[in-house]
Amino acid sequence: MSKDRLVQPSTRSWGGIQPPELSIRRARPIGIHWGLLMVVLGLLAVGCISVFSATITDGWVPNGTASEYGRVIKHGLFICFSAFVALIVTKIPTPYYARFYKWIGCIAVGLLLLVLVPGVGKRINNAQRWISFGPVLLQVVEIVKICLVIWTAQFVVERQTYMHSWWYGFRPVALYMILLAFLVMMQPDLGSTVVLLCITIGILILGGLGSAIYCTIIALMVGFVAIMIYTTPWRLARLVAFTDPWDKENVISTSYQLSHSLIAFGRGELWGVGLGESIEKLFYLPEAHTDFIMAVWAEETGLLGVSLVLLLFYFLVRYAFEIGRQAIKLEEYFAGFLAQGIAIWFAAQSFINIGVACGALPTKGLPLPFVSYGGSSMLAAMIGVALLFRVDKENKIHMQGGQV
Repeated sequence: MSKDRLVQPSTRSWGGIQPPELSIRRARPIGIHWGLLMVVLGLLAVGCISVFSATITDGWVPNGTASEYGRVIKHGLFICFSAFVALIVTKIPTPYYARFYKWIGCIAVGLLLLVLVPGVGKRINNAQRWISFGPVLLQVVEIVKICLVIWTAQFVVERQTYMHSWWYGFRPVALYMILLAFLVMMQPDLGSTVVLLCITIGILILGGLGSAIYCTIIALMVGFVAIMIYTTPWRLARLVAFTDPWDKENVISTSYQLSHSLIAFGRGELWGVGLGESIEKLFYLPEAHTDFIMAVWAEETGLLGVSLVLLLFYFLVRYAFEIGRQAIKLEEYFAGFLAQGIAIWFAAQSFINIGVACGALPTKGLPLPFVSYGGSSMLAAMIGVALLFRVDKENKIHMQGGQV
């Protein structure tokens, strides 16, 4: 019997019914979103270079025990661990998040309550924002951002027919957001509160919230931020210093960080002073490896380097919106709002961080996603981008007619 005859499908009929022909064609393999991957790798590379440059002076402290490579090694470990967690997240279908979104919302509230418990939450620089796991610190508000995106996305899907109603469409999410904002302000953390508000309002608007409602929300949000500033002396002092950072009294106190960040941007000019050649990182600029890491990058790479980072964030947000829009076209509404909510989160946080560093916004401490030093911020950002990869994969499966 020949080999060709062995592989021929049987043409016998059973009860007069001819079996279908066997197809040798296979479904096309599901590829990853290479554009999104390249953007994330680019931002991680910028972060590694900037963190190494900004923290190399740690080993120069007289009688100090810090190593000049210590922080960049930890930063690399943060990336590896976060990438491992992100890989796990990409294996979980998005409908599972939608199914348990109420529990995820409760987890966000529980974490914010837990961080305020004495002995559990850790206080650093008059702010109680971390939970200690031995030598590891978790900034819970970073995880809360992910939980909020998931909760709001599914809420919009479930209440789609009530999005023009104050009582049924807006009231539940308003109460939940007020609770989260109150708990975050207890830490206190105004910057993260603003990011959480931006995420919520953005998803609600994309979900079809009535124009009268969201205009009122934005007005209330602006009023809330104004009240928080004017009723807190040190926030008001920062705002005053922002209007005149070169005042003799401000430049050595309230606007010290801002003035040195502006000096770093000015020294960078067009091409920068060269990688590793920053002067402001030499014990002049506080938090050079976290909140003001863009100042070090701007000084060393100039306008060209800053433009590169802005371009990377532009494509990150653009790809996220495109993935979300594709999911909505496929009638996967939760996945679509989830991806677009992550886009709003990355856009708002990067806008605030870079705006503060270049003096366009009043000083407020927020990490730059994928770039700033910090395990909690890196973990949250990598989980966020993992969700984007998962939504993109599910879009491609649906387009091929398969099931998730």
